[in-house]
Amino acid sequence: MLRLLFVCHAPSENTRRLRDAAVAGANISDSVQLILRDTLAAGPEDVMAADALLIGTTENFGSIAGLTKDFFERIYYPCLESTEGMPFAAFVRAGQDGHGSLQAIDRITTGLRWRPVQPPLLLHGSFQETFVEQVSTLSATLTAGLDAGIY
Repeated sequence: MLRLLFVCHAPSENTRRLRDAAVAGANISDSVQLILRDTLAAGPEDVMAADALLIGTTENFGSIAGLTKDFFERIYYPCLESTEGMPFAAFVRAGQDGHGSLQAIDRITTGLRWRPVQPPLLLHGSFQETFVEQVSTLSATLTAGLDAGIY
């Protein structure tokens, strides 16, 4: 069975709705197991055991949430050599413009030599119901590609 690791920082009701939408989107395949981990609970062993990764974070102070950054700091060196080419997708819930968060994710994942399978999803401004569908679609697309052996 293939393993999709979903690392998510969801501190509010709306971000928990996005987390739940990603979980629902990923549950389209019987051959892909979704492993959901909070950013504090996820570690290098989870990343190394995964076949693909989905990252969900908020924007805080113009960059990724501190807990998401903490996750990356804890896994970076242990995973540097062993996860090269890891397919991943990401979404950012941003109250502001979100570009600092996208840049942070890009810098970190480029250093890890991970492979983005689609552009990161930026959900900025006031919360919109369409965000839920967009996150579900992102997750379903990642799952379907993993299941089909595309990445």
